[in-house]
Amino acid sequence: MSGDERLGICDLEVKRGGPSYTVATLRELHERAPEDDLTFIVGGDIALGLPSWHEPEAVLDLATLAVAERSGAGRHDVTERLEQAFPGRASLRFFDMPRMDVSSSQIRRRAAAGHSIRYLVPDPVAERIARERLYIT
Repeated sequence: MSGDERLGICDLEVKRGGPSYTVATLRELHERAPEDDLTFIVGGDIALGLPSWHEPEAVLDLATLAVAERSGAGRHDVTERLEQAFPGRASLRFFDMPRMDVSSSQIRRRAAAGHSIRYLVPDPVAERIARERLYIT
Protein backbone atom coordinates (compact mmCIF):
# COMPACT_ATOMS: atom_id res chain seq x y z
CA MET A 1 0.00 0.00 0.00
CA SER A 2 1.34 3.36 -0.95
CA GLY A 3 3.03 5.22 1.85
CA ASP A 4 3.20 2.43 4.43
CA GLU A 5 5.79 -0.31 4.00
CA ARG A 6 4.03 -2.43 6.66
CA LEU A 7 1.06 -2.99 4.36
CA GLY A 8 0.86 -4.90 1.12
CA ILE A 9 -1.49 -6.49 -1.34
CA CYS A 10 -2.21 -10.20 -1.43
CA ASP A 11 -3.79 -11.54 -4.62
CA LEU A 12 -4.32 -15.16 -3.58
CA GLU A 13 -8.13 -14.89 -3.86
CA VAL A 14 -7.87 -13.51 -7.39
CA LYS A 15 -5.41 -16.21 -8.43
CA ARG A 16 -7.57 -18.93 -6.87
CA GLY A 17 -10.59 -17.84 -8.89
CA GLY A 18 -14.18 -18.95 -8.40
CA PRO A 19 -16.21 -18.21 -5.29
CA SER A 20 -14.13 -16.71 -2.52
CA TYR A 21 -14.79 -17.84 1.03
CA THR A 22 -13.02 -16.19 3.94
CA VAL A 23 -12.29 -19.58 5.47
CA ALA A 24 -10.38 -20.69 2.35
CA THR A 25 -8.29 -17.53 2.41
CA LEU A 26 -7.52 -17.89 6.11
CA ARG A 27 -6.56 -21.55 5.62
CA GLU A 28 -4.17 -20.67 2.82
CA LEU A 29 -2.61 -17.83 4.80
CA HIS A 30 -2.18 -20.17 7.77
CA GLU A 31 -0.58 -22.84 5.56
CA ARG A 32 1.87 -20.27 4.17
CA ALA A 33 2.90 -19.04 7.62
CA PRO A 34 1.64 -21.33 10.40
CA GLU A 35 3.60 -19.38 13.02
CA ASP A 36 1.65 -16.17 12.34
CA ASP A 37 -1.39 -15.17 14.37
CA LEU A 38 -4.12 -14.11 11.97
CA THR A 39 -6.52 -11.27 12.70
CA PHE A 40 -9.59 -10.82 10.52
CA ILE A 41 -10.84 -7.20 10.57
CA VAL A 42 -14.55 -6.58 10.01
CA GLY A 43 -17.21 -4.03 10.79
CA GLY A 44 -19.72 -4.85 13.50
CA ASP A 45 -22.45 -5.28 10.89
CA ILE A 46 -20.43 -7.99 9.17
CA ALA A 47 -19.55 -9.66 12.49
CA LEU A 48 -23.25 -9.97 13.32
CA GLY A 49 -23.74 -12.00 10.14
CA LEU A 50 -20.87 -14.43 10.81
CA PRO A 51 -23.15 -17.31 11.92
CA SER A 52 -24.53 -17.54 8.36
CA TRP A 53 -21.10 -17.71 6.68
CA HIS A 54 -19.48 -20.73 5.05
CA GLU A 55 -17.74 -22.66 7.89
CA PRO A 56 -17.91 -19.88 10.48
CA GLU A 57 -16.46 -22.07 13.24
CA ALA A 58 -13.32 -22.61 11.17
CA VAL A 59 -13.03 -18.85 10.60
CA LEU A 60 -13.03 -18.37 14.39
CA ASP A 61 -10.50 -21.20 14.85
CA LEU A 62 -8.11 -19.67 12.31
CA ALA A 63 -8.23 -15.99 13.27
CA THR A 64 -9.02 -13.50 15.97
CA LEU A 65 -11.96 -11.37 14.93
CA ALA A 66 -11.15 -7.65 15.20
CA VAL A 67 -14.35 -5.62 15.11
CA ALA A 68 -14.98 -1.95 14.37
CA GLU A 69 -18.27 -0.91 15.93
CA ARG A 70 -21.00 0.39 13.66
CA SER A 71 -24.39 1.92 14.28
CA GLY A 72 -26.65 -0.91 15.48
CA ALA A 73 -23.68 -3.25 15.82
CA GLY A 74 -21.84 -2.31 18.99
CA ARG A 75 -19.68 -4.41 21.28
CA HIS A 76 -22.57 -5.74 23.30
CA ASP A 77 -24.58 -6.72 20.18
CA VAL A 78 -21.66 -8.50 18.53
CA THR A 79 -20.44 -10.23 21.68
CA GLU A 80 -23.92 -11.46 22.56
CA ARG A 81 -24.67 -12.74 19.03
CA LEU A 82 -21.40 -14.59 18.61
CA GLU A 83 -21.38 -16.02 22.13
CA GLN A 84 -24.89 -17.33 21.53
CA ALA A 85 -23.94 -18.84 18.16
CA PHE A 86 -20.47 -20.10 19.16
CA PRO A 87 -20.32 -20.51 22.95
CA GLY A 88 -16.76 -19.99 24.19
CA ARG A 89 -15.26 -20.08 20.68
CA ALA A 90 -15.10 -16.50 19.47
CA SER A 91 -11.88 -14.62 20.14
CA LEU A 92 -12.94 -10.99 19.76
CA ARG A 93 -11.07 -7.72 19.86
CA PHE A 94 -12.75 -4.35 19.45
CA PHE A 95 -11.14 -1.21 18.10
CA ASP A 96 -10.95 1.69 20.53
CA MET A 97 -11.43 4.44 17.99
CA PRO A 98 -14.02 6.95 16.91
CA ARG A 99 -16.79 5.13 15.09
CA MET A 100 -17.12 5.81 11.37
CA ASP A 101 -20.36 4.48 9.99
CA VAL A 102 -19.08 3.89 6.48
CA SER A 103 -19.05 0.36 5.12
CA SER A 104 -17.51 -1.22 2.03
CA SER A 105 -21.06 -2.10 0.92
CA GLN A 106 -22.06 1.55 1.14
CA ILE A 107 -19.01 2.61 -0.87
CA ARG A 108 -19.76 0.02 -3.59
CA ARG A 109 -23.42 1.15 -3.76
CA ARG A 110 -22.41 4.80 -4.05
CA ALA A 111 -19.88 4.03 -6.79
CA ALA A 112 -22.41 1.90 -8.70
CA ALA A 113 -24.94 4.74 -8.55
CA GLY A 114 -22.38 7.24 -9.82
CA HIS A 115 -22.20 9.14 -6.53
CA SER A 116 -18.97 10.54 -5.13
CA ILE A 117 -16.89 8.37 -2.82
CA ARG A 118 -14.34 11.11 -2.23
CA TYR A 119 -13.22 11.29 1.40
CA LEU A 120 -14.62 7.79 2.00
CA VAL A 121 -11.58 6.12 0.40
CA PRO A 122 -8.08 7.38 -0.44
CA ASP A 123 -7.96 9.48 -3.62
CA PRO A 124 -5.99 6.87 -5.64
CA VAL A 125 -8.65 4.27 -4.80
CA ALA A 126 -11.50 6.58 -5.85
CA GLU A 127 -9.62 7.39 -9.07
CA ARG A 128 -9.09 3.73 -9.96
CA ILE A 129 -12.72 2.84 -9.22
CA ALA A 130 -13.84 5.68 -11.49
CA ARG A 131 -11.27 4.95 -14.23
CA GLU A 132 -12.02 1.23 -14.41
CA ARG A 133 -15.74 1.72 -13.78
CA LEU A 134 -15.64 -0.80 -10.93
CA TYR A 135 -18.96 -1.73 -9.32
CA ILE A 136 -20.93 -0.40 -12.30
CA THR A 137 -23.41 -3.07 -13.38
